[in-house]
Amino acid sequence: MNDFVNVLYELLEASWGVLLESAPYVLLGFFVAGLLRAFLPEDFVAKHLGGRGVKSILKASAFGIPIPLCSCGVVPAAAGLKEQGAGKGAVASFLVSTPETGVDSIAVTYALLDPLMTVIRPVVSFFTAIAAGIAVSFTEGKLEGRESKGVSSPDSGSSCAGSCCCGKNTQEKKTLVAKLKGGMAFAFTDLLNDIGKWFLFGVLLAGVISVFISPELLMMFAGNEYLSMIVMLAIAVPLYVCATASTPIAAALALKGISPGAALVFLLAGPATNVASLTVVSGILGKKATVVYLGVIIVLSFVAGVLVNHLYSYLGLDISDWIYQGGGSEGGFLAVSSAILLLVLIGRTFLISKKA
Repeated sequence: MNDFVNVLYELLEASWGVLLESAPYVLLGFFVAGLLRAFLPEDFVAKHLGGRGVKSILKASAFGIPIPLCSCGVVPAAAGLKEQGAGKGAVASFLVSTPETGVDSIAVTYALLDPLMTVIRPVVSFFTAIAAGIAVSFTEGKLEGRESKGVSSPDSGSSCAGSCCCGKNTQEKKTLVAKLKGGMAFAFTDLLNDIGKWFLFGVLLAGVISVFISPELLMMFAGNEYLSMIVMLAIAVPLYVCATASTPIAAALALKGISPGAALVFLLAGPATNVASLTVVSGILGKKATVVYLGVIIVLSFVAGVLVNHLYSYLGLDISDWIYQGGGSEGGFLAVSSAILLLVLIGRTFLISKKA
């Protein structure tokens, strides 16, 4: 019994340390997400993603990086974009760059990993999204006539009624205060409801990894650069995990000996792919385009992992120098108050969703 209590205490202490490190940045990320929601016109993205050329793919990749949509929300949003005339290449780019990064996950990456990875993650996501869009666009000519019907499936209709979607089609004139309140309500209610439980799951899983997984166990495959990335791909591709939740998991794995490249593979492939969303994506892009979409993510994640390992080696950076060292459990006032506030807000959204 005492052993169980000791292990439980270690698990909670490790998870609490991760939460303390990340909570201020998570709150900051959600605040910025609220600002984007409040002041970015609702039809802004759709307006710029029409057409079939490379220009729309570049725009979709760039727009997707800061937009606060989780793996759940990006699918109906992408279906809506296609219904409004966006090409399959632009839709594919949006589907990659949006869930792989976001203002909240970028902030948490800085908190738990390091400044270099904070820059690398969105940059690689951007180029992966472009590559996926261009590759998918080559299938569009063959598949367009056969699959242009039926895209207005539940994903662009009923799904958009949920909390994950882009918003209403009609736009009322609102005051500055009303816009701000609406944006914050979206960020700390709807978006937090989508991401919050998965973020806490990621924090707890990071604690489990810290307590139960020994460096010796991971070194069985972590010592091999390519094998470790293949293992990360095998774990990440079917797993449902949002960009924010994947960060503490990657940080915990990194501290156990996983290379920066293998951690990046998990950060890229995990949010952009999962078994549930891929079935819906195939309804939007078509089966052949979805295979191309998934293949580009896997190949470029692997290549990026190899390049990042060489970059860290060239710069003389060691994985043990990453910012999160598990020593944040004591925490200052800001860390503790942010962690408590975040837990309260997540609990509030859980209660609201139960009543709805």
